[in-house]
Amino acid sequence: MDKISVVIPCWNEEEALPIYYKEMNRVMESMNQKTEKVALDFELIFVDDGSLDGTLRIMKELNQKDTRCRYLSFSRNFGKEAAIYAGLKAAEGNYVAVMDVDLQDPPALLPDMYHILREGYYDSVATKRSTRTGEPRIRSFLSERFYRFVNRISKTEIVNGARDYRLMNRKMVDAVLEMSEYNRFSKGIFGWVGFRTKWLEFENVERSAGETKWSLKKLFCYSLEGITGFSVAPLSLAAIVGVLFCGLSFLLIVVIIVRTLVWGDPVSGWPSLACIIFMVSGVQLLCTGIVGQYLSKTYLETKHRPIFILRDSSEDGERN
Repeated sequence: MDKISVVIPCWNEEEALPIYYKEMNRVMESMNQKTEKVALDFELIFVDDGSLDGTLRIMKELNQKDTRCRYLSFSRNFGKEAAIYAGLKAAEGNYVAVMDVDLQDPPALLPDMYHILREGYYDSVATKRSTRTGEPRIRSFLSERFYRFVNRISKTEIVNGARDYRLMNRKMVDAVLEMSEYNRFSKGIFGWVGFRTKWLEFENVERSAGETKWSLKKLFCYSLEGITGFSVAPLSLAAIVGVLFCGLSFLLIVVIIVRTLVWGDPVSGWPSLACIIFMVSGVQLLCTGIVGQYLSKTYLETKHRPIFILRDSSEDGERN
């Protein structure tokens, strides 16, 4: 028997949860009917990331209605990355999928993903969007530039348009769980652990209900996690900029000395000098900020704080 665990991070998704369960239940029944040689079992692991609406209540209702539905509830909002990690850690299946609850990750792709892994050559089947139809242009533009930039400065390839939606075998899941770092960037982690991955493309799908939780500010902070987590190029850039400005300042000193000796006018030009001072000070602060970003990540890692804290789970309900 094969068991497929599906990890579904949720934050304020009370509107999308019932729609997702209905669609996912249809897919599970279809897969059970089409798979004759191997018996299939499923578990849906809903991870409540400190929701403030009725998300947890609906999870509990689904758990009572369908024993395949499990839930984990955080003590507060720890972020999607922590929710993915918690779900992977709780998953019991020999195949584990990560999927968004808003149906932007089409559950209908799951049968094809499973059959590809069953063949044995690939360890993971991942998805990426072939189009960004329906997404704001500025967001699409910034996303594409981010992927280009991070792939240039990092040795870990992060596919443009890649989603967190993927199905992995147990070996890859265990490898991902070994990377128990506090500052997590799953797209980079999936790429870093390696393994053979098959990519499936699909057209962008609108949310089934509710609104996106990813503002431009959150996406920017998330992109910083990816850059600082999988590349030290910004540190090298800071050092290179420092060397260039030292060389430039040396040349300017030579120019000023020659100019004073030839024309005897060392006082004029103070406005441009003030601008240069401000510019150099800005570059110094920028470089200090880059170093500070890496130091802050190191500081958080050395504290060894838990990635998440559980407040409630379906297992607690069973014991009670």
